[in-house]
Amino acid sequence: MQALFLDGPVGPLFAIHHAACARRREPRGLVYLPPFAEEMNRSRRMAALQARRLAACGIDVLLLDPFGTGDSAGDFSDARWEIWREDVRAAMAWLVERCDGPVGLWGLRLGGLLAAEVAAEGFPRPTRLLLWQPVVSGDRFLTQFLRLRVAAAMGGGGSAEKAADLRARLQDGEVLEVAGYGLAPALAEAIACRHLGDTLGGLAGLRLDLLEISSREEPTLAPATQQLLETLSSHKPAPLARAVGGEPFWALQEITLTPALLDATEALFCS
Repeated sequence: MQALFLDGPVGPLFAIHHAACARRREPRGLVYLPPFAEEMNRSRRMAALQARRLAACGIDVLLLDPFGTGDSAGDFSDARWEIWREDVRAAMAWLVERCDGPVGLWGLRLGGLLAAEVAAEGFPRPTRLLLWQPVVSGDRFLTQFLRLRVAAAMGGGGSAEKAADLRARLQDGEVLEVAGYGLAPALAEAIACRHLGDTLGGLAGLRLDLLEISSREEPTLAPATQQLLETLSSHKPAPLARAVGGEPFWALQEITLTPALLDATEALFCS
């Protein structure tokens, strides 16, 4: 494992490289794109454990902190969707040189939506796309994120706020602090206008693996995901989608592990 800084388009990008412990005949790499805001920190343990397991079976993995997040340059309020896309391309180019083989993308939550968009743009073209619990609707996700501020205000006895009012303030150009993160209007607008179904429609020929966590006794995909897959019925090769049992570790205060997700991912890449 090596911690390093990459040359990003607008500033240094922190990343952790898990080098393959055993070389395959055909070297492969995978760039991980984290979820949004505090979900990123809550997911670091799971991402690190998965990266180690993939490296052990011969896959180079690069865990990326996009601009304005984690230990990379910039404040969160400086982050923009367009910058993040370029950050991903820089990370892919770096890993291609090191592993001397094709590189795929692995995204969690909003990172999955970002990974899908970069893959659809096709430059550079990833060889594979792994999505962990991807955000399907950016608009719905933004509303849920703003509700964190609404809930905090209610719990602290502050003045009542509504998500709709907060969105109006964003549209007026105000940077809003939500759960300790400064959300810029430009980033909020970019997130809100994205939908995973629209993006995945342009990924013909790319292998797509989608894994979700379910708390049901018999894990099942969420209804939104099932609808998404229906729109991809003609996608070739057919997407592989599976739900595994576990807890939504990205949403919990305590560090939580989901072994079934680690096992399912390792089986996809290392079997």
